[in-house]
Amino acid sequence: MSEKLVDLRSDTVTRPTPAMRAAIAQAAVGDDVFHEDPTTNELQEVLAETLGKEAALFVPSGTMSNQIAVRLHCRPGEEFLCEAGCHIYNYEQGAYAQLSGVVARPVPGRYGIFQPEQLHGMIRPEDEHLVRTRLVCLENTHNRGGGRVWPYETLEAVCRWAHQNGLRTHLDGARLFNAVVATGIPAREWAQHFDTVSVCFSKGLGAPVGSALAGSKELIYEARRHRKLFGGGMRQAGVIAAGALYALQHHVERLAEDHQNAQLLAQGIAQIPGLELDPPEVQTNIVVFRVEETLGPAEALVELLAQRGVLMIPFGGQLIRAVTHLDVTRRDVEQAVDTLAQVVDHLRRNPQAAAAGTQHAYGSSPGAE
Repeated sequence: MSEKLVDLRSDTVTRPTPAMRAAIAQAAVGDDVFHEDPTTNELQEVLAETLGKEAALFVPSGTMSNQIAVRLHCRPGEEFLCEAGCHIYNYEQGAYAQLSGVVARPVPGRYGIFQPEQLHGMIRPEDEHLVRTRLVCLENTHNRGGGRVWPYETLEAVCRWAHQNGLRTHLDGARLFNAVVATGIPAREWAQHFDTVSVCFSKGLGAPVGSALAGSKELIYEARRHRKLFGGGMRQAGVIAAGALYALQHHVERLAEDHQNAQLLAQGIAQIPGLELDPPEVQTNIVVFRVEETLGPAEALVELLAQRGVLMIPFGGQLIRAVTHLDVTRRDVEQAVDTLAQVVDHLRRNPQAAAAGTQHAYGSSPGAE
């Protein structure tokens, strides 16, 4: 076992920094259901200003934020368009159907990105036999796309097409600030094309809990009702909102370090025979790579890595995902690359081990967040 556990499963595994813990301990609190929690109110105001929206609503999770948005924009028996690999479609239990009676219509993309012309003809005609198309959802950065940032012009064109055709737009911006740091395009410029925007504080920003939904005052007023329905009305929420507020104010620019470490990790993986980056270009903090079939299933390689103190997750088929974050240093990345090279070499010299495979002790994909 390596001297330090290097956890690259997700950027959700971070622990609060000492300064964040202090902010949490000192948070002023009140009853947020009565709109009386000062820390939560401040967080919502700061985020709304950051995104250029009129209002924002703090919620426990990104899934809840996305599902509130779908419910805001669609009624039962209506549908939304989304990219086929997106989080809302793949990793939220089809909650749009279970909770709101809404249908999803996926559009295939390349590493999470589709082109505006792919949407042409996808709005259902008015017919009593058909669902009504109401919404377009995009994810930026795109998790299953390997942390891919939507090209700004493409995203703008998709949203323009949607609005010109009477559709609303929602952005799953769980890792929006990674896109901001990677491109230099401010958050409000990304957000301006969407009626609602969801952001997550407990991923790259390193807060222990929380997401938020931003939009117009009218939409957020309704969103509060849906949050209550979904069980997300919290009382002295400032205790957790303080961590999110600290993250928003102090941890955005440092995402550049995660991106640099991801580049270092990708460079190391590219040098190991039998492994191939997929996508080949790493843009933010997510690295996805393909394992040659002669080395056995991805789960087997992940298990061997875990036994040596490096955690990653199988990402479907022969793919493995690794995510850099607040608690991962350059030295950790170097350790991960060295360990990965050793495991691959072991599998090459012991083909029976590769053929046998094994079940990953840490679970295959806990939410693939």
